[in-house]
Amino acid sequence: MAPPGAVDPIQVGDQSQQHENTANVALRQKEMFLRTITLSLICIVSFSIRLFSVLRYESIIHEFDPWFNFRSTRVLVEEGSYKFWNWFDSRSWYPLGRIVGGTVYPGIMYTAAFMYNILHFLGFQVNIRDVCVLTAPVFSALTALSAYALTKEASDTASGIVAAAIISIVPGYISRSVAGSYDNEGVAITAMIFCFYLWTKAVNTGSLFWSGMATLSYLYMVACWGGYFFLINLIPVYVLVLLFTGRYSHRLYVAYNTFYVLGTLLSMQIRFVGFNAVQTFEHLGAFGTFGLINLYCGTNWVRSFTGPRVFKSFVRWLALFTLSVLVSLVLVSFAFDSSGRMTGRIRTFLDPTYASRNIPIIASVSEHQPTAWGSYFFDLHLTVYLMPIGLYFCFKKLSDANMFLITYGAFAVYFSGVMVRIMLVLAPAASVLSAIGISETLKCCFRSLQADNDDEESSEARQSTGSSTATAGTSTVTSGISEDSGRSESVKKSKTRIRVRKTKSTKTETKTETKTESQDTTSARQGQAPKRGRSTVIPKSVALCMVAGAFSLLHQYVRHAIWATSEAYSSPSIVLSSRGSGGERIFFDDYREAYYWLRQNTAEDAKVMSWWDYGYQISGMANRTVIVDNNTWNNSHIATVGKAMNSPEEVSYKVARKLDVDYVLVVFGGLVGYSSDDINKFLWMVRIASSVDSSVKEKDYLSANGGYTVGANAGKALVKSLMYNLCYYRFGDGGQGYDRVRQTQMPNVGSIKLKYFEEAFTSEHWMVRIYRVKKPDARGWM
Repeated sequence: MAPPGAVDPIQVGDQSQQHENTANVALRQKEMFLRTITLSLICIVSFSIRLFSVLRYESIIHEFDPWFNFRSTRVLVEEGSYKFWNWFDSRSWYPLGRIVGGTVYPGIMYTAAFMYNILHFLGFQVNIRDVCVLTAPVFSALTALSAYALTKEASDTASGIVAAAIISIVPGYISRSVAGSYDNEGVAITAMIFCFYLWTKAVNTGSLFWSGMATLSYLYMVACWGGYFFLINLIPVYVLVLLFTGRYSHRLYVAYNTFYVLGTLLSMQIRFVGFNAVQTFEHLGAFGTFGLINLYCGTNWVRSFTGPRVFKSFVRWLALFTLSVLVSLVLVSFAFDSSGRMTGRIRTFLDPTYASRNIPIIASVSEHQPTAWGSYFFDLHLTVYLMPIGLYFCFKKLSDANMFLITYGAFAVYFSGVMVRIMLVLAPAASVLSAIGISETLKCCFRSLQADNDDEESSEARQSTGSSTATAGTSTVTSGISEDSGRSESVKKSKTRIRVRKTKSTKTETKTETKTESQDTTSARQGQAPKRGRSTVIPKSVALCMVAGAFSLLHQYVRHAIWATSEAYSSPSIVLSSRGSGGERIFFDDYREAYYWLRQNTAEDAKVMSWWDYGYQISGMANRTVIVDNNTWNNSHIATVGKAMNSPEEVSYKVARKLDVDYVLVVFGGLVGYSSDDINKFLWMVRIASSVDSSVKEKDYLSANGGYTVGANAGKALVKSLMYNLCYYRFGDGGQGYDRVRQTQMPNVGSIKLKYFEEAFTSEHWMVRIYRVKKPDARGWM
């Protein structure tokens, strides 16, 4: 028993431990609160920066493909799922039509319909158009959270927060996720990043649960976007990398087998995919990896109970058998399908020149062109330079998760160079790797600054050690003389034990400090930086400069992202704008003006022929039947329209009559300087037509020196073509006109006369022109 007033050392220790635990809990709660607030602000920024188009124009669907998605979503919401799956769209690809349910990725439609129904259930009477407009910005916030989770799983929390901040405003991702960009990629990128997080979690834990969750996320991505090919090939390559680098584990075996088997079975439930998941070459790599990892596991099992000679013979026969099976499968595949069931887009990834040589319809799409060097800096900015730093730290702290990020980054860099559209897939990889790079760099700098402060405090403490020790000794002696002689012997012994422990602890700390100082001195003599734990100390001035430079670059990144979003990626493409001489913004609403005219002034069953770029918009906004649209599933039908556009008026009229065309729509930008017009696309019409009709020769539409010009030296076939005549009809009103796009004086356009087509409508700025196809009378006269 301790006497009254005495201090029990055990009780003091327990109280100290309780205080320490309470302080740790409070600290964790504060960190959780700050992390939640930071991520919430990042989500708000990610959503808000994508609203420029809504604030500047109005709530409207952008581009071309989103108009079909919006039209399909409206059918799903208004008429139900059964009608959607069995919808035959007679207003597209006349006279063929289109079975929509089996030719779409329905994920984005069902996502918007679900959000619409939830909002109506909660009492918010919103329009389905507004839901579609804001779907991509909402999912961009979820993408930021997914990037945070992925980076945290691979690195740490600080890097995860930086990754969320970077990806929330990276222009490469914003280009397909602004308000109004109701395209498949707007939700598919979220599904892809979240699938990567769940996959990494599954590999790290070897859990069936996380593997199953990754499979469900993969299913959602398959339902949303055909770009799931990237994912189903990236993961097998990652598995092969781990196998060949000696990082195979049971966790990897469980994760991949679960993912592949369930993922393949579930993806086959999407009607547009179906048995392609096991028949096409795009999925062959995943199947081969599935077989290889099971062979590897089986050989390890056989090795466990056989001798070296038997095992060597077994491996030899197994390798021969596997090779013969693979060769047989490849031969049978090519025997039954000469193309190997590999799509043109996939072949273009493997051979960037394939589309330009064989499939002009694919090469004609601007987003399928190779990426220019300037596009990398414009769409990625700072992350172009930070990404290699992140790769360095991933290699430095190599783990299964970091290996996945390395594989993902390398894959995305290669394919983004082949096709500019894949810049959308590279942007998340660049954001995550850049976050790791800048976070680790700043940590190193801050550790160096903290180490300098600790050194200063240590030197001050050592200077005052002598006087403090003397004072403490005097105080101890005085206290010992004044102690009550009647105190029990046990209390004296306990105090003595405590003092002895403190003395030993002090001696141990002194020895540790002495050893550390000795190591630092030795390192300094060898020309190396002194070590503080596992980090390298950077001089304080260098660390300060690096921190200031990092924050300066991040500031420039934010400015560039805001400018790129506002000026480059927030135009709805159907409402154009430019700056006047005084800096004021001028709007061009010619597209909607023309589509509204079609809707109000033509019969409901009128057929409109235009180049395929405008098919979805005509169907969605004008509600009229089109001959071809952006689905591009029938190359010969598009070639027929191209033949009509590049032929003389008499030949084009016969084609138009066979297709039962009532109106022809062309886009012309020569008056206002709009470069994305049909004259600039004309050579693609020629090339696509020539892929079906050998009588069409591109050289006939070129000038004498082999160039493409529309002026006095234009090719004879070009001047006689229907497209040329419809675009330049009345251009200059009988005199000479000046084409601002081609920077060319047009000397002969005033003499253009039309016999079989008559002008029905020309928009305010001459950007959209509509011509009526004349119908012969009862006697066949025009």
